[in-house]
Amino acid sequence: MSVLHGLKECGFNMAICALKAGNKVSREGWNGKGMYLYLVRCSLPFPKLDEGGAWKCDAFPDSSFIVMKTADGNLVPWLASQTDLLADDWAVIE
Repeated sequence: MSVLHGLKECGFNMAICALKAGNKVSREGWNGKGMYLYLVRCSLPFPKLDEGGAWKCDAFPDSSFIVMKTADGNLVPWLASQTDLLADDWAVIE
């Protein structure tokens, strides 16, 4: 369990630290129940090359992005709003 687990009423900076540590985060101010964010870390797939093409080492580095679980159970890419960035109602959840 993370040291950040159970942290409530924190700012976006602590929410980002929690995401990087592998935790899920949510905001009290979100309308939908069960909504949360988590960080995905993956290697990007290599697009197809033209015939005779060759990949250079490290052409596509590992990538990270934030995903939201929505109130209706879907997973979508997430982008912070101004309100999200300035909010102090972030919480680390299980």
